Parts: sequence; structure tokens; C-alpha cells
Amino acid sequence: MKKTLKDLNVKGKKVLVRCDFNVPQDKEGNITDDRRIREALPTITYLLEENAAVILMSHLGRPKGEANPKYSLLPIAKHISNLLNKEITFADDPLVTGATAKEKAAALAPGEVLLLQNVRYRKEEEKNDKGFSKEMAELGDVYVNDAFGTSHRAHSSTAGVAEFLPSAMGYLIEKEVRIMGKALENPERPFVAILGGAKVSDKIGVIENLLEKVDTLLIGGGMAYTFLKAQGYEIGKSLLEEDKLELAKSLVEKAKAKGVQLMLPVDTVVAKEFAADAEHKTVAINEIPSEWMGLDIGPESVKAFEAAVKNAKTVIWNGPMGVFEMPAFAVGTKEVARALSEVKGTTIIGGGDSAAAVEQLGFADKMTHISTGGGASLEYLEGKILPGIDVLENR
Repeated sequence: MKKTLKDLNVKGKKVLVRCDFNVPQDKEGNITDDRRIREALPTITYLLEENAAVILMSHLGRPKGEANPKYSLLPIAKHISNLLNKEITFADDPLVTGATAKEKAAALAPGEVLLLQNVRYRKEEEKNDKGFSKEMAELGDVYVNDAFGTSHRAHSSTAGVAEFLPSAMGYLIEKEVRIMGKALENPERPFVAILGGAKVSDKIGVIENLLEKVDTLLIGGGMAYTFLKAQGYEIGKSLLEEDKLELAKSLVEKAKAKGVQLMLPVDTVVAKEFAADAEHKTVAINEIPSEWMGLDIGPESVKAFEAAVKNAKTVIWNGPMGVFEMPAFAVGTKEVARALSEVKGTTIIGGGDSAAAVEQLGFADKMTHISTGGGASLEYLEGKILPGIDVLENR
């Protein structure tokens, strides 16, 4: 078990905290979804209550290793300040750990908060450069990783810095690991997983890992058509990964051998072209016209998926059921979200598009847990070791 916040002595110390403030903004720079920021608040608040001086760091977007005002964390500093109802110091230092940052970190008193500039302003960050990790470590006394969304990457601010300071995981990572870990290692049954998204290739490891654990696996989204084609169905112009047909076939066989019920769509919403205003209709899965493409699961599939999760004790969902960005093809995703909101058991949404769907539809408070990391939660569900967590000290 990794050390948690309460295993660290933080009183009067400078605590370097890696958060994930990589949040979406509109053209005016207004934050459009602040969930990742809000999820970091319990860790920040605890440290302030313990009279620590808190130094926050994060990345935002892809500034490609150089200072770029478009990716400045200044709007994040203002937002945290509003949420905490407390003045935040912002080190607008193009070198992240340059003279400005050092000066502000040195002057930081217990009970105060400093936010460093975007760590990806430095090209060394993504290379997990030891020199840059050491520069960050020199600003603080202890290190806390609370950025689950970037823990699958071994970067200077996620993994490298932990080599130089006493370390632990923050409340957010602790929650992610506890809830998803229990679902994977000791789930209450029936255990149902719903996987969607465009490609089978993105989810191979997840499917293989979950087939060892679940009772039922539902597959929707673009990836379903490769499975359907492997079952002998004609799929028209639907998304197909030709080189994954044999794999899809073998996964279906593996599910049978394991006694896992693997469910595919029984009907689909097809369109003449990939466009929001395309002509579309619902057809049975064996009636897809040769010139049309499937862009969402149909109403009968929704009913079957709803029935499958209704009495589940544990449900994990990762990936939309259709082209969620286009309203005409978002119905399947919305209905699955609605069905999950009524499940009495544990419901875990694995970040990314599924999390966005649940948020937009107003079902977020009905779910047990919404992961803050799309890529990280996928790798966790795959059973992979996340370097940003692995490097932290053990109890």
C-alpha cells in the first residue's frame, strides 16, 4: 500500500502537490468544466488545515516545451482562489522553476498557496529529466501526487520529483485507486462492464483484463462493428478495423470459455454520411445497407443494455455508445448514462467521453465514482502499473 496524505508529517512544511488542472476552456479563456480542479480541493484544504505551505503544479494543454501565454495557468490560479475563497500566489515564471518561482516559494508561509506556471513550458518535463525534477523538488520539503489523470505518464512532475522527496498520494488518487481497485480485485456481483469508443485497438488490454473479472461485457460504439463483422454480419461503411477481426473473434470465444456474457448491439442507427445533419434511420444489425454507416446503438440495444445493468452490483463504463458529439447519434450514450444513474450498486465511470456525457446530462451526482483520468483509468482497468503512483513511497 502506498503512503497517503496522513502518513506524511506536513505541519509547517512546504508541500509540493502535482494536480491535474488540465481543464477545458472556451475562446475567452473561461473554464468550461472545473471538475478536476474541484477534485483537488480536499487535498489542498487538508494541507492548509495542517498549517502547510502548499505549492501546486500542473500542466495545461500542449505548449510543446516552451512558454506560451495561451497555456498559462493564470486563469486556473484565479479559479482556485475563488473556490478556496483565499488569495493564491501565482509564479508566472516562463522557466517554471526559475528565479521568480524560487523567490515566491522561499517566501511562502504556512497556510499560503502558490501555483507554479505550466510544467510543460519546459521540454524536460515530458522526458522525465532528472535535472528538472530536482529543480522542482528543491522548492519543497515533501511531495504529494494527486494528479490521477497524468499518473500513467512518467514525467518530471509526476514520477521524477518523487525520487528526491518523501512522497505520498493525495486524496483524489487514493479515492481512484480504492474504488477502481475494489471493483477489479473484489467486486460485488453481478459485475458488468460497458465498453464503447471508436476502436477495438484502444481497448484490447482492457477487454482481455475484464474478461477475467466480469460476469457480463457490453460492447457499443464504433468498436462494436469490428466485432459484428467478425460474427459474419455485413456492416456497410461502418468503422472497421480489418486487422482486428481475428482478435475480435478470439475475444468472443474467450468470453464463452470463461462463461462471460458478451453482448453486442442488436440494432443500430445508420447514416448516409458522417455528419451531424446526415439522413439517418434505425435498422436491425443484420440489415445495415451497404452504403450506410452505423453511428449509434439503436433502441432495442438500449433496452438490452439497460436490462443487463438493472440488477448489477458493480458497473464500470468506459467509452460512448455512438458519435456523442452529434445530437442525432448521442441517444444511445444518453440512455446508458440514464440507466446507470438508476443502478443501486457501485457505478464507476472511466473518465474521458463517458465522464463528459454523465456531467452534461446531469447524472454525475448519481454515480459512485467518475474517474478524472481517461487514459490513466483505461490503463488502470487494463491492469497496468501507473508510474506516477508506483514511484511513491510504500507504507
